[in-house]
Amino acid sequence: MRVISGEAKGRPLKAVPGQTTRPTTDKVKEAMFSIIGPYFDGENVLDLFAGTGGLGIEALSRGAGHCVFIDANPRSVDVVRRNLEATGLSDRAEVYRNDARKAIKLLERRGERFDLLFLDPPYAMKDCDELLAEIASRGLVEAGAVAVVEHAADREYGERIGEYTRKRHATYGETALSIYRYGGESR
Repeated sequence: MRVISGEAKGRPLKAVPGQTTRPTTDKVKEAMFSIIGPYFDGENVLDLFAGTGGLGIEALSRGAGHCVFIDANPRSVDVVRRNLEATGLSDRAEVYRNDARKAIKLLERRGERFDLLFLDPPYAMKDCDELLAEIASRGLVEAGAVAVVEHAADREYGERIGEYTRKRHATYGETALSIYRYGGESR
């Protein structure tokens, strides 16, 4: 696992010890970023279910301005922090150990708004559509934001989730990406 492009290109990323975290492969990550745009310009990013932090770190390396990393696993939070230090991107990141739903409520209270969302939960979790809807209902999504859901290939999410419209669906072995654009208004 490594950073594929941008200012931290080539830097290796540590994995979370044990079998509970499934990092996004470089092949899938490369495909994902070629779909959503190879480079960014100051966007605010949410990496929910951060795991190693690989997706948010890749976005930061490619020009995103700030990323909030959320994971409930203390080992993951430690690995995300170490990976941010190793890539020199810590100053543009916040890392929190929290349950996804609780984190969404806290982010709402802080008045956060995101241009890019990564949802890469354990594949057993099948309610990313509900999470995306909640994120939008709490006013955390900027108009035109992109949401990337990484999920098991045998799980299908709809063409529309509230104000989100699916722009692309791609399968890579057991992994699938559903990429949505938010068409609602920012609050």
